[in-house]
Amino acid sequence: MKTINIEEALRLKNTIFIDVRTESEYNEDCISNAFNMPLFKDNEHNEVGTIYKMQGKHEAIQKGFDYVSYKLKDIYMQVTTLSTEYENIVIYCARGGMRSGSVCNLLSSLGMNIYKLEGGYKAYRNFVLDYLQTAMDTKKFIVVHGLTGVGKTDLLKMLEKKEMDIIDLEGMAQNSGSTFGFITFDEKPPSQKKFETRIFEKLYFSKTNYIFIESESKRVGQVSVPNEIYEGIIRDGYHVLLDCSIENRVKRLCRDYIYEKDSDNVEVLKGCIEKFRKRLGHKKVDEYISLLDEGKYEELVELYLVEYYDPLYMHSVDKYTYNRHINFDNVDKALEESINFHKAAMEGAI
Repeated sequence: MKTINIEEALRLKNTIFIDVRTESEYNEDCISNAFNMPLFKDNEHNEVGTIYKMQGKHEAIQKGFDYVSYKLKDIYMQVTTLSTEYENIVIYCARGGMRSGSVCNLLSSLGMNIYKLEGGYKAYRNFVLDYLQTAMDTKKFIVVHGLTGVGKTDLLKMLEKKEMDIIDLEGMAQNSGSTFGFITFDEKPPSQKKFETRIFEKLYFSKTNYIFIESESKRVGQVSVPNEIYEGIIRDGYHVLLDCSIENRVKRLCRDYIYEKDSDNVEVLKGCIEKFRKRLGHKKVDEYISLLDEGKYEELVELYLVEYYDPLYMHSVDKYTYNRHINFDNVDKALEESINFHKAAMEGAI
């Protein structure tokens, strides 16, 4: 059985990580796109752990055999299949102990070429945290600013299709950071650990040291941007201001929050608007809900922008000095300008 540390493992080409921890451990966070092959179910793992504490290691191992024995054939078949797709297979558990060790010993005895990760997920987690603390020593952000609906996320997605390095914090957090922020996302929000792992992956595997990112608050939905990364957003790097017409902003927001959603979404929007009664007053909220009920979506969105969101966020826009202003009414031209700005930044021409 071969062992490998996390830094070496991340450098391997055509690699699949196999996570033999429980489903709940895996769902909280895992190594980059790892394949979950749990040795124990959650309740089984809890019981084996309790026996280990109360009765001892020998008794826990016996109970573990009861739970694992019937899974061994499936584990072997799954790893065999993966070995036809990947050149390298790295197996890990929580701390590089008995779970990954037992699986690796079995597979190695059957002639399979695999690695066991030293220190398991804990070693990976420590590597992520250490990296995030120093990442901004070498990486620089091109921060995209702009009022609600100007198309910051659209621009990031277009840049990503052009194979530019981007970090979509809203997509990673499954929330755009407002009262309505959860509506445009379908997945469950990630844990804080998983959110940090997603940021790490984008930084660590970036093709250049200049990465596009949207200006965000420190808290995005249910998760928070790590301190060093947030400092990189608000202080260092380059700042680009994106703008467009109010008409296009309204159309974009209606697309994202209404037209591309099912009919039940109107009731969800109504529930969100109700939360503004304390801030906006009953008269204004009643007016907004009436427009929603009448299907006057674009009129409603424009009022929300002009009367609430623009005054609220204008101070955030005004506090920066911008290296470039880009108009997003012509999206193709804006994309070209953004790519040219990235090139100039890399060449030190800004």
